[in-house]
Amino acid sequence: MTSYSMIKVGNDYVVQANDKCILKVGSRRRAAQLISDATDLLNALAVVESPKIAPEAPSLQREMPELP
Repeated sequence: MTSYSMIKVGNDYVVQANDKCILKVGSRRRAAQLISDATDLLNALAVVESPKIAPEAPSLQREMPELP
């Protein structure tokens, strides 16, 4: 799980994810909103399961042609 934080650098705020600086904004409120949005998106992705690309076995049996 990604850990978000924000630090003040001069007059700006830097948003960090797992101790890596990823975004610089001018408002503390905007930084907090971006962290909230990112957390919501990541939580929404965790609920969705990806479907299998193809089943292991075919769903129908192949018919054998009749030879004369």
